[in-house]
Amino acid sequence: MTVDTLKIESTRLLSLLKIVRREGALLQKTDTRLFTMELDAAWVERLENDDDLAERLDAFVSRFGRMQDTVGDKLIPALLRSMAEKTGSALDNLNRAEKLGLLPSVEHWLNARNLRNKLIHEYVSDPEEFAAALNKAHATVSLLVTVYNSINRYARSRIPAAEWPELLP
Repeated sequence: MTVDTLKIESTRLLSLLKIVRREGALLQKTDTRLFTMELDAAWVERLENDDDLAERLDAFVSRFGRMQDTVGDKLIPALLRSMAEKTGSALDNLNRAEKLGLLPSVEHWLNARNLRNKLIHEYVSDPEEFAAALNKAHATVSLLVTVYNSINRYARSRIPAAEWPELLP
């Protein structure tokens, strides 16, 4: 990889970190507004008659999915490329991120990915199952934030840049 290519990759990484920072901040706000209590099947069934609640839920599901996608599909490969590492399949990239200490475990990340798919594709099929998936997603927000913060810290320590985005609380 040439010096110019590494510079381009570092610029892309910085841009993606800024995007994920915004996504994470919005996800955290929506998470706080939505999960004022544990959600159950009765709560899910109320969605049909409560437009505000349904819109908050849609925002949460969208933001959860977007952040999970951006980190796994774009940010991790961009970090690897910015360090002149070869990228591979999504699973290869996740395994490398785990070895670098950026992911607690590939299994946890794949569970988050499956959860994202469940939230998007099984929206109204079974209220109990959907409520359980929502509560798991709520608990998984911290994983997404932790991974973003780990990647941000790791990049800061290895790549010179003028202005790094803040860590998420």
